[in-house]
Amino acid sequence: MAAQIGASAAAARAHEELYAYWSGLRHGPQLPGRGDIRPEDFKRLLPTVSLIDVRRDPLDFRLRLAGTGLYSVYGREITGRSLTEVYNSTAAEYWRTELTKLVHDRRPAVGVHNLAWRGAAHLSILWLRLPLATNGKDVDMIMGYDAVVGVQGDTISGIRAA
Repeated sequence: MAAQIGASAAAARAHEELYAYWSGLRHGPQLPGRGDIRPEDFKRLLPTVSLIDVRRDPLDFRLRLAGTGLYSVYGREITGRSLTEVYNSTAAEYWRTELTKLVHDRRPAVGVHNLAWRGAAHLSILWLRLPLATNGKDVDMIMGYDAVVGVQGDTISGIRAA
């Protein structure tokens, strides 16, 4: 159990680090845009960082970029794919609901999502999603960070991009 807590604590620290970075880019009530993000500022987190395009009319989401560490989580390349191309219908609806709320609220979101949909019920993603807006107001992209933690057999592991 201590390893599980340690992995979760490491994920929380990474979330705090990326949130602080994003928050530091805000201009008062204005959201930062993709152009404000400098990936070299958080290199060690890049393997599990993603960028999600927000499409309007109707509202939809597409993974513009998925870090190399996410390949092992999803078992394939997910860059360029829509939610329904990556997830089963239940998981796609989960993400559509979470991302839609983030777009409307214009506020970061954090949560836990189990990977049972992928046949890996022993693993969960501790996720962070941060809204980005080119014009400072209308969310047109979402930056994500995922940390995977879980129990494999009798051993507890924390898998995180180093």
